[in-house]
Amino acid sequence: MGKENIGQEIPEMPARHIADSEIEQIQPVFKTHLNAQNRLFGGQLVAWIDIVAGSVARRHCCRNVTTAAIDSLQFKEPVPADSVVVLHGKLTFVGRTSMEVRVDSYVEALSGAKKLVNTAYLVIVALDENNKPTPVPRLICDTPQEKAEWDAGLKRRKLRQQRRNESF
Repeated sequence: MGKENIGQEIPEMPARHIADSEIEQIQPVFKTHLNAQNRLFGGQLVAWIDIVAGSVARRHCCRNVTTAAIDSLQFKEPVPADSVVVLHGKLTFVGRTSMEVRVDSYVEALSGAKKLVNTAYLVIVALDENNKPTPVPRLICDTPQEKAEWDAGLKRRKLRQQRRNESF
């Protein structure tokens, strides 16, 4: 499969590869991050996820950005005290002014082994100098997996639009 440019053509902004904006962040879990069960507070993880997603989107569009939606936030495992969380973010889909970012969060053991604890999809919107939505570069999918993620992102976008239209 050859490289595939997906999204709107914007002459002043060349298309970018998914790898161009991928981010991995390491976050140690301190006592201030814990809930009453001595596990990572879910809201803290959401904040870290939002930071990673915003950073990915900002790298892609070279603009300030804002979070428009967070969906499919799935907590698969608790994160115990004294853990290290690894957050990996990458673009999965772009529209005209918005970008979908997937952030996978892992607990990393001392051995280096990682266990998936959360997957989230966020919609981030690029902003112009007046804080209004502005077009983003197209996305280049280099692999069949990236193209499959794009196709799934398109389905999620349609579902979001349907929920918005139905006030659901």
